[in-house]
Amino acid sequence: MEKKAETYDISFKKKAVDLFYQKKNYAAVSRELNTHRKNIQRWVKQFSEDGMVGLREKRGRKSGSGRVSSSTFENTQQKIKRLEAENELLKKLLKM
Repeated sequence: MEKKAETYDISFKKKAVDLFYQKKNYAAVSRELNTHRKNIQRWVKQFSEDGMVGLREKRGRKSGSGRVSSSTFENTQQKIKRLEAENELLKKLLKM
């Protein structure tokens, strides 16, 4: 049976980062919080690079509808028509 990856909320990760900055020791923090040392290292790195945003969960679907706005759709349709007309003109010029 597969072992499911454990997920940690942002407050737990922030607590781990704060403890690391106090103790300066990955092993001590990992023992205290009962998680792997590599997790602590990753969270400290993410926090130092991106702040609290770096500690957010990045897995799963992105938020948003995934739909194209009507103005973007209309612009794309206009571009397609223009390119089709351009192609027809070039074909006629090649036949001459």
